[in-house]
Amino acid sequence: MARRIIRELAAKIFKGESYRILNSIDIIGDIAIIKAEEIDEKALNIFGEALIKELKYIKTVLRQITPVSGEYRIRRFKYIAGEDKRETIYKEHGIRIKVDVEKVYFTPRLSTERKRIMEQVSQGESVCNMFAGAGPYTILIAKYRNPRIVHSIDINKYAIDYHLENNYLNKFEDKIILYRGDAAQMVEKYIVNKVDRVLMPLPEKALTYLEYALKALKDTGYIHIYLHVKYSQDWRESLVKASEIVRNTLTEKCKIISLTPHKVREVGPRTMQVCVDTYIKKL
Repeated sequence: MARRIIRELAAKIFKGESYRILNSIDIIGDIAIIKAEEIDEKALNIFGEALIKELKYIKTVLRQITPVSGEYRIRRFKYIAGEDKRETIYKEHGIRIKVDVEKVYFTPRLSTERKRIMEQVSQGESVCNMFAGAGPYTILIAKYRNPRIVHSIDINKYAIDYHLENNYLNKFEDKIILYRGDAAQMVEKYIVNKVDRVLMPLPEKALTYLEYALKALKDTGYIHIYLHVKYSQDWRESLVKASEIVRNTLTEKCKIISLTPHKVREVGPRTMQVCVDTYIKKL
């Protein structure tokens, strides 16, 4: 229903350019974020007010004005309509994630992927999330898979602050250990040979930090490696390329028992986000 209302409002206000709004709107909690560029601001204000009127659960409409960038992968927004705020509580698969969208990177577009990863975790596993953000992967695992422990790392102070709050909000503080700092340093200092599974949901750094993911694992274990991969014609090319990249990177470092690439989402023109689920044995 919400999608239909958004589609109808966009068609009415933006006419032939409505597709640009439909493809660029995210709803995080009670905040709607519009990422479309070069859209008339007056029309955007009208759209924002109409959206709040029609969808009562939306309290704020923001326009993204900078790309995701910097060490913390954050972005800036401009207020469009409703309450001028950046903090919200997002609900997904039975968990709640409190986040400031301008201080911590978060996207609802990974909801299905987070569930996919969670469902692979076995009861009693020890897990390391090297780039945890405000904790959606970690808390989802803690809620549904009864892990022994999840080591959750992020370099962004605000991410760890929100992660801590979300641990208590979801009542999983006893299953999660938080580390604020560089993932490589935190693994070296605290997590060598301790986990059964490593999550690397940061495509920009996954390959660089792969050696530390290996260090965190016990003799055998799983690594979920996220990459952004270009393709020429068919998106399936990105799966082949991602597999080759991971295989070439790991071949001399460990024995690859299994390697399975998964399409996550399109992130740019002919650019696919891919997760390579890899099961390895240390040499």
